[in-house]
Amino acid sequence: MTTLLWFRQDLRLRDNPALAAAAVRGRVVPIFILDETDKNWAPGAASRWWLHHSLNALRKQLDALSLYRGDPKTILPKLVAEAKATAVVWNRCYEPHAVKRDTAIKERFKKDGVAAESFNAALLNEPWDIQTGSGGPYKVFTPYWRAAQSRDFAAPVAKPKTIDAQQLGSSEKLDDWKLLPVKPDWTKGFAERWTPGEQGALDRFEEFIAEGLATYGELRDRPDKASTSRLSPHLHFGEISPRQIHARLAAYQDDKPKNAGIAKFMSEIGWREFAHHLLYHFPKLPDANWRSAFDAYPWRSSKADLKAWQRGMTGYPLVDAGMRELWTTGFMHNRVRMIAASFLIKHLRLDWRLGEQWFWDTLVDADLANNAAGWQWVAGSGADASPYFRIFNPVAQGEKFDPNGDYVRRWCPELSKLPDKFIHAPWKADDDVLKAAGVTLGKDYPRPIVDHDEARKAALEGYQKVRKSG
Repeated sequence: MTTLLWFRQDLRLRDNPALAAAAVRGRVVPIFILDETDKNWAPGAASRWWLHHSLNALRKQLDALSLYRGDPKTILPKLVAEAKATAVVWNRCYEPHAVKRDTAIKERFKKDGVAAESFNAALLNEPWDIQTGSGGPYKVFTPYWRAAQSRDFAAPVAKPKTIDAQQLGSSEKLDDWKLLPVKPDWTKGFAERWTPGEQGALDRFEEFIAEGLATYGELRDRPDKASTSRLSPHLHFGEISPRQIHARLAAYQDDKPKNAGIAKFMSEIGWREFAHHLLYHFPKLPDANWRSAFDAYPWRSSKADLKAWQRGMTGYPLVDAGMRELWTTGFMHNRVRMIAASFLIKHLRLDWRLGEQWFWDTLVDADLANNAAGWQWVAGSGADASPYFRIFNPVAQGEKFDPNGDYVRRWCPELSKLPDKFIHAPWKADDDVLKAAGVTLGKDYPRPIVDHDEARKAALEGYQKVRKSG
């Protein structure tokens, strides 16, 4: 029997239940379809770069992979006929567009007499498996994660020993999709830092275990340290699974130095699970305030301020360093993401959806569930969100989490010669200090585009409208 194997956000051979099921049935026809029918959330530019290289890596492992671009609802029935397949299998995605699409495809194949089966390859628990005592979805992370951990997590599925794979003659060429940017190619910094693909994910994980796991709980908020896993893009594209991560870390439960970081790291995996839980149950999460009272917030409109934030030219070094890291590498340290997001929302009072869209286009780990949940958390409008009145002070955050200014100096080199005392607030330095550092404010580096105290006051005044409407 021939089975059509539809790869999606599961670009790996290990712990791939759809692949395992197809291999058991007999001949496998592996395909990938670049689906851009979701006009609101088609893959952003950074994601397209990653996808190109991840598919290249997968084809080196499985050279029979066939590629197509278009609407899966139209393409899949044609491929079933071409391959003379009796079944189609895939691993589930949980974005609203994907859920609707996959449901329609299953119904179509059922009518056609073609077996269609999907599997969980992306999460420790399905979004519908974790329920409150009353049978509804969780809206607060801590009790959600407690309930999730009370269940036994499934073990990873073994990679098939043999795969009888067949490529279709109608396959398209990856290069014809033009996923990589040209004129200019702004991704040179990406290639220096990332190795997309399953092996790249496994290598990155092992490096984190060896060098970062033991100190993760202590140093994870330090952007000046190489203290985080950087597994998020590999997880999004399914080059490694949460089950693999959990099973691998279980081997270190008795290793006291590493054990100190395991619980905290797994709670970050838990937040990813919670984000998917929220998106599944509240599909409008990426587009609408989860707390409708925030519809009353009086957002500003300023193209100049938005551009300054996007370019890393706000005059607040920690914010600017994060935005420049993002543009150069397709990534931003999580602590700095929160600070940069808070600055857009609460200092500039620009709609959180503008930031969500920018991250979607520029992050290599852009994930609809994580991105939406994260932005709404910072905005105060989401489930179990940070209170709106918690407004990060970029200077204080920099002094706490980048105490020597190493992160700022790396990404804002024009400030590199400033003393530590002024690295996070160059406008506080006197003229002699600035001159000695080779900095002319307003020329080499911008003055702050907004005053922190005034911005905080205005943000809280705006929040009063939310409170009154709520």
